[in-house]
Amino acid sequence: MKALVLAAGMGERLRPLTDVTPKPMLELGGRPLINFPLAMLRRAGITDVAINLHHLGSQIQRGLGDGSQLGLHLTYAPEPVLLGTGGPLNGLRNFLSDDTFVIANSDTILDLDLGAMIAFHRERSAIATIALFHPANLDYYSRLEIDAGKNLRRMRLLMRRDPLQYGDYPPAIDDAVAATLSPFMYCGVIVAEPAVLDRIPPHAPWSLMNGLFAPMVSRAEPIFGYVHTGYFRTMDDLKSYDALKTEFASSPPPKLI
Repeated sequence: MKALVLAAGMGERLRPLTDVTPKPMLELGGRPLINFPLAMLRRAGITDVAINLHHLGSQIQRGLGDGSQLGLHLTYAPEPVLLGTGGPLNGLRNFLSDDTFVIANSDTILDLDLGAMIAFHRERSAIATIALFHPANLDYYSRLEIDAGKNLRRMRLLMRRDPLQYGDYPPAIDDAVAATLSPFMYCGVIVAEPAVLDRIPPHAPWSLMNGLFAPMVSRAEPIFGYVHTGYFRTMDDLKSYDALKTEFASSPPPKLI
């Protein structure tokens, strides 16, 4: 198996830190942030990893090198112009097309058992499986809703917070069905089959959720949600970064590297 780690973003909400350091290379617990998803992949036996680059990408490439010190083989996919969260798939189609693959965010820290998620995915013959989490502040995020069988039945993509407004995929769903669904947020990991690559938009930039998975959910394709109930943190802004640094200094979570 292979993986793509998304690392090209600007990290605008972490300025001025990200004016000089790309978000994936900001340190947490004495390690660059990107090391956490890379370690998750390695624990699952995935060592062939592509990383897309844009903002200060040369720092990421210099910091990680060929990946051998992390037990990985890294391939870099520079983006002179940002391609969105989905656009890297266009250029990496050949790299990812021979087997089940993983997409992971570079700014998410979680103790996900990726091997168990891959097994869940394969047991259900899913075309894609999306890792889900239930935060205290769910209204801050898009809502991904699953049924009792963990089928992803509706995606409510956040358009506006005040007032709260979503774009729904599918646009209409029976009220009785909707009442049975459980809402979660996306927590940064996707397992997908090569067949997904046949559904991607032909031209970047495009978003993984809006451009690919939401239309697939609307067509009732076999997409499942894998609910993660363990440790999960995401570094959204300077306040959350400071809080994470304090947490790691006082009680660092185990089994993340």
